[in-house]
Amino acid sequence: MRLSSRLATFAAQARPPEAARTMMRLSVLDWAACAMAGAQEPVARITRDMVLEEGGAPQAGLVGSVTRVPARAAALANGAASHALDYDDTHFAHIGHPSVAIVPAALALAQKTGAGGTDFLDAALVGVEASIRVGVWLGREHYQVGFHQTGTAGAFGSALAGARLLGADAEQAVGLVSTRASGLKSQFGTMGKPFNAGIAAANGVEAALMAARGFVSNPDGLEGAQGFGETHAGTADVGALDGLGERWLFETVSHKFHACCHGTHAMIEALSSLMPLDPAAVTKVSVITHPRWLKVCNQPAPVTGLGAKFSYRLIAAMVLSGRDTAALATFSDAACVDPALVALRDKVTVKTDGALPETAARVIVETDTGAVEAAHDLDAPLPLETRTDKLKAKARSLLGDVRAAQLWDIVSAPGGPDPAALGALLSGHDAMS
Repeated sequence: MRLSSRLATFAAQARPPEAARTMMRLSVLDWAACAMAGAQEPVARITRDMVLEEGGAPQAGLVGSVTRVPARAAALANGAASHALDYDDTHFAHIGHPSVAIVPAALALAQKTGAGGTDFLDAALVGVEASIRVGVWLGREHYQVGFHQTGTAGAFGSALAGARLLGADAEQAVGLVSTRASGLKSQFGTMGKPFNAGIAAANGVEAALMAARGFVSNPDGLEGAQGFGETHAGTADVGALDGLGERWLFETVSHKFHACCHGTHAMIEALSSLMPLDPAAVTKVSVITHPRWLKVCNQPAPVTGLGAKFSYRLIAAMVLSGRDTAALATFSDAACVDPALVALRDKVTVKTDGALPETAARVIVETDTGAVEAAHDLDAPLPLETRTDKLKAKARSLLGDVRAAQLWDIVSAPGGPDPAALGALLSGHDAMS
């Protein structure tokens, strides 16, 4: 069976297990908290203002605005807002951010169609799983040459989530979104990176809506000759869809507990395990990571808060200085020119080891009295209760106790998060009134 046919069958027929649904609820919690906290970031405001100025049919809600807009516009703006802080979930099977590309699309179309919580949750789950599988099929070379999997593989996931909600021809949605999917890593450290998430969501909504209207595209647009895979350095991993519908890769998603690029988190955890250390006594720091991260989060001397999120050297200096890397305010323009941080940053050397898993890092800190070292792997199991508590605490830190409690009530409701209630909370309305 062709790749697009298998994905289409999965999108239409998959019945997710409760373990996968539980993880999806947690990612909806995390996605919504990040979206609301990022609503006033420049990329969120600019994108939201653009779609509000355009106007249109009141089909779906916006994060940070009570005005409803067309579903495609809502997906664009909400996707950008939810990735504005770069604080959302990551899946390392393809190095992509699943939720920011798919949840905005699923939510917008769920609101447009009046779908309930279960249908919304399952569509989002089908979409994130499909995006991971497509990302694995495209392979690491696709990512290494400069394509942003969140924007590319994410567009296929959002199209399939939309097709499920609309009852549309999912093969046609995949074929059409093949000519729309886009996103470049060259945008990392700028507003362009979160915008890639919005593009993926909007492209998926558009493809699903067009397919529902009978639009005819080449269903082999993903895997066929001159298709997306062939033209975008895809490696066509034949095992990418093994166990599709039976084994859910999304269950191993990683959530962020530091407000910076996920590629730096293993380093942060390793350094944190060595604290407290006297930063004045530090003479040299070696960070050892997988070589693939050098093109992602190795900005040696960032000058903006956004750039700081992608800098091993500056983030290492922050950890050693006792700065809270979970706090949004830590990553600021001022931090990039702070004399103490810059001096410590310049003692950090980033090295690579291809034998390391992409989820792991080692650190060696040399001081006046000797050297200490540590390692951490983000792939280490995290108990569900611990993950839940960490994400609820993260939501409280981003939103405050009241909003975080309202959000948890919506997310944990029997049957799944109600799209109307979630949309009301995201817009700024009190969803519990």
